Amino acid sequence: MMEAGPTSLLHPLSNSLVLHQTVAYLPVSSLLALGATSKSFKDLVHRTPNVFRHLDLSNVKSAQFDIANIDNGGEVWRNVQLDENVTEDDFYGGPLLYIFNTLRKRNILQDVQTLILDGLSVTSDLISDIITQDHFNVRILSIREVQNLHPRKLQQALRYAVRPSRPAGTPKLKGLYFFGSKDMTPLPRSDRGISCPDTAPAHGVLVHSRGAQIGAQWNQKSGDTLAEEMVRDGDKWYSMGRVLAKTPTTDWDNTILACQGIISFDVVLCHGPRHSLLPSSERSDPWYQKSRYHLTPRVATHSIGGCCNCGRAPEGISRFGSSPLERFPMLAPPPLHSSTEKAAKAPFMASGSKLLLRCIDCLRNRFCESCNKWWCEDCYEIPEPGQGAGSPHQWGNGGNFGVVRSCFECGLICFECIKRTQLMCKVCGGGYCTVHNEGSTLTTAGRHAIDGCRC
Repeated sequence: MMEAGPTSLLHPLSNSLVLHQTVAYLPVSSLLALGATSKSFKDLVHRTPNVFRHLDLSNVKSAQFDIANIDNGGEVWRNVQLDENVTEDDFYGGPLLYIFNTLRKRNILQDVQTLILDGLSVTSDLISDIITQDHFNVRILSIREVQNLHPRKLQQALRYAVRPSRPAGTPKLKGLYFFGSKDMTPLPRSDRGISCPDTAPAHGVLVHSRGAQIGAQWNQKSGDTLAEEMVRDGDKWYSMGRVLAKTPTTDWDNTILACQGIISFDVVLCHGPRHSLLPSSERSDPWYQKSRYHLTPRVATHSIGGCCNCGRAPEGISRFGSSPLERFPMLAPPPLHSSTEKAAKAPFMASGSKLLLRCIDCLRNRFCESCNKWWCEDCYEIPEPGQGAGSPHQWGNGGNFGVVRSCFECGLICFECIKRTQLMCKVCGGGYCTVHNEGSTLTTAGRHAIDGCRC
């Protein structure tokens, strides 16, 4: 019986399915190095479609912008000063411009469809080139936490790209990651593992002490937890509560509205009923469709469930796969094996498919910041001016609607949360929070008593 000869790496990679599942995890430098090993690998790497489809430059050393050279009057800054024709955008975008020119000469740039530039020095002129120039074919672009980018110029570039008079088939860009945080780098398995129960390698030295072994085990657990949190964080829009810590400006609201249906973002506009102003009768329609309650476009900041009273929402709860895609934000991290809008918005199976997002204005005085429950517009009408949340008609028997701020740290919370966390002092008659009042419990006044009042 003949023994099978050794299998080379070329054989499995010649399978297009194996190749496309593998190359997404390799940096471009490794792909170029692989292509330089032999003529067969060169043909495989440079002639197979979609090998360079996913390009992540966020951790490439040559793409980093070293600001210290400017502050210290370094050689790079002095050389640039000698050339009066260099603009600010050319200078700050220099590292990426050099990389793009190199990739273009090697006929690689036109194959890139997903481009990750998180944390790098990216100028608005460079973004405009990526969106409008023919030698770029980028579908998904990530520029989260970038440096030296003027938001107003970026908005102008996006509005120009989606103008009604744009050429057919443009823009090629279908998705932009900008508002979220850049992805954490997971620890490699070799850096997190423990090679032996009795000894653990640390910088080439075998560590025999019990404390070092415990530390190594905790490092492994921390790495595993970090990887799990990265997966969960990708579907943070499907968790309850506030998702965006900072609300985007009104200029971004209008820009996203102009791009709707053309370019998607890692945020989405609120589709609450007060944002849609339709011709109607002021007398017969619900209160929230009247013109005086209309709201201009706003970016959604909160992920919520159905109304705690009726379980629904006037605009309906979106379901991925059946509702319009414009109701779903792109999820982090950007997809590895696809460069489509739908793939970027598809949630993990564990997150479910239902999604309801609202802006802060739609939830004002109707959302509890503690338990995340809320009341829809059909169940809870906004009080008239001078009759704020907490008035008797809202907090009557069986009608505990609305929220109040009884504790500054707790924020606006509902009646049930106040009942669960607030106590009344029997001496001074003042209320105090058992969560944020230091040392207090449901039976002990804690700091409130130490400050001079004995309950």
